[in-house]
Amino acid sequence: MTKDQKTVAAGAASGIAAMILSLWLFYTILPDPASPAMVGERLGYAARWIAFAALPLFAMLGAVGNARFLSEAIDPTVGKESASMTIDGRVADNTLQQFVLFAAGALALAAATAGHEVKIVGAAAITFFIMRIAFWIGYRIKPVYRAFGFSSTAYMNLGLLLGATWLSLS
Repeated sequence: MTKDQKTVAAGAASGIAAMILSLWLFYTILPDPASPAMVGERLGYAARWIAFAALPLFAMLGAVGNARFLSEAIDPTVGKESASMTIDGRVADNTLQQFVLFAAGALALAAATAGHEVKIVGAAAITFFIMRIAFWIGYRIKPVYRAFGFSSTAYMNLGLLLGATWLSLS
């Protein structure tokens, strides 16, 4: 393996470990939802957390928009983007992709889970928020450092989707 491949592998492994620890920690400290007995209540709980998870995406889009407004790249067709603007655009694009998977997984898991266990969606939303910021920071430092934040959200999303599917089939 090349040095960059080793860096990505280490970042991905540590991102997955941090995601698992984060999910456990936030699940442990979050209060139980008030009344999660009905599916609609659990979906409402998930919807509130999904809005929170969208905040990093809004910040990324704002960063790209403000950078364009304040530079020659105000016209996106002339190719005047700076390196940081290009990175921010890629981060926003990937965050949108990850957010769509997160929202689908969170809603499906909220519908499939029982009672107070729905707070896993809150724990996942906080983790998503933190790890998307970590993805952005890592990418800005050096693109191979994005692996920590990418793997943590990608594998968490996979877990949400598989968990919801498993519970729906049981």
